[in-house]
Amino acid sequence: MPRRRLKTLEDVRRYLANLINRTEDGEVDPSLAGKLGYLANSLARVIEGSELEKRVDGLEQQIARNQKT
Repeated sequence: MPRRRLKTLEDVRRYLANLINRTEDGEVDPSLAGKLGYLANSLARVIEGSELEKRVDGLEQQIARNQKT
């Protein structure tokens, strides 16, 4: 299986769609696909948390700037 950079939720979505298609076509063993799907979903949760953390940090900085003025 070729290496992919999964940096965004869209990357993970594409990866999972491709994995499903390849599994249905018999190119990927269903047991392996299940494990990869689990890992991809775990990564998606980490990406979501990271994006949320960045947004909260940005809002906190904006609030701090507004309180100074």
